[in-house]
Amino acid sequence: MALLHALVRLPGSSNLSLHVAHFNHDFRGEEADMDAQFVADTAQELGLKFTVEKGDPVSYQKEAKISSFEEAARELRYGFLGRVSEETGAAAVALGHTTDDLAETVLMHILRGSGMHGLRSMTEVSRWSAKNDNRKVILFRPLLQTSKQETLAYCRTQDIKFRVDSGNSVMTFTRNRVRHGLLPVMRTYNPKVTEALTRLARSASLEVDYLEGEVDRLWPGVAQQGSDSISFDKERVSSLHPLIQRLILRRGYQALVGDTRLLGEVHINAMTSFLAAGAGKVLHLPKGLRLQSGYKQLVLVAGATAQACPFPLLETDHILMVPQQSGEVVNSIPGWKVTVRVSSTPPDTTNQPFDAIFDARAMADNLRVRTRLPGDRFQPLGMNVSKKLQDFYVDEKVPRSWRDRIPLVVTDRGIAWVVGYRVAEWASIMEGPTSSERVEIKFELSSPST
Repeated sequence: MALLHALVRLPGSSNLSLHVAHFNHDFRGEEADMDAQFVADTAQELGLKFTVEKGDPVSYQKEAKISSFEEAARELRYGFLGRVSEETGAAAVALGHTTDDLAETVLMHILRGSGMHGLRSMTEVSRWSAKNDNRKVILFRPLLQTSKQETLAYCRTQDIKFRVDSGNSVMTFTRNRVRHGLLPVMRTYNPKVTEALTRLARSASLEVDYLEGEVDRLWPGVAQQGSDSISFDKERVSSLHPLIQRLILRRGYQALVGDTRLLGEVHINAMTSFLAAGAGKVLHLPKGLRLQSGYKQLVLVAGATAQACPFPLLETDHILMVPQQSGEVVNSIPGWKVTVRVSSTPPDTTNQPFDAIFDARAMADNLRVRTRLPGDRFQPLGMNVSKKLQDFYVDEKVPRSWRDRIPLVVTDRGIAWVVGYRVAEWASIMEGPTSSERVEIKFELSSPST
């Protein structure tokens, strides 16, 4: 109420469009309904549009398998605020958090063993990401340097009516135990503990801002992001300071999930240890993500299809050696054994997805293997024109988490074979007069020892 009335009375408020939003968590029965009605009545008295909605955090907690009722209620509440913000075209959601809320949150994060991001707690301006979509909402906390006592005094001196939430006295909630139990004890050691915790949050915020800037600078050189996966260069990440290593891996998780609320220190420590892990190791993370260890890369993958992907991790660009005359050469590249055979006698036609036959003339120039690059085009067998490789993957219904791992056999002319799927029209054996030699390329999975 202090925030709402202060915004209404703000000089120049005639140019400020306000919309009141109230979420009823429906666990205090009639009292909660009366609170919702009070908000609606206040908005009408002030001549403001409003949205009031009721939710069921208990049912949502069970459906979403969230251990904490407080977390479930928070997700529902912020989801509601995000929807209203989007529907009304709001520039931001203004929240009434005070210095006391900030101090409580910092202390709760300390108790959970949080890192610097947790110590930063709340900031005046931040972004909230929706759990199940790409909606991002700007959160604005103009009272974050104001104490709760000051907001109460403002309401009393300005004759502003307000209601007291009895849920704030329920000691089963962690925040309430911190507010009414732990903080009063801490004040016997330091009467200004709230101010001390606030200073800690401010310092942590400055340090996090600087370090995130360093991550921004380093990110393009150590990570490659796909639609639902991120590949990290093991050697480059390992060469960085341990703190930056953690922040880079944390950034990857956040980029795929949208937030790091369920990513704890134990998870980040485990992710960091994978920089020294051998190929083939898999680490399961919250929200269904997997961190997979390759020979030179760590790949963070989202989605259930990641485990079933038949393609091992393929790092960088590998040259394929080709016999000068009839015969075969076995190429060993991470995850694969690739046999290139040249013969003047036509080999038996193969229908195996990892075995293909080509016209030798088409495969003469700079034969190599790599994964896709931006702008790649491909002319599938049977087509007269090329198409975007991305469109080919979509047409073939290739799972997104596989697309950055599919080997491509390429020459200076372009992609000759999307391994496991299709050869290029221009590289296939032509009808009628052809060269006297054919090239057969066969991919086989290999173990790290081979």
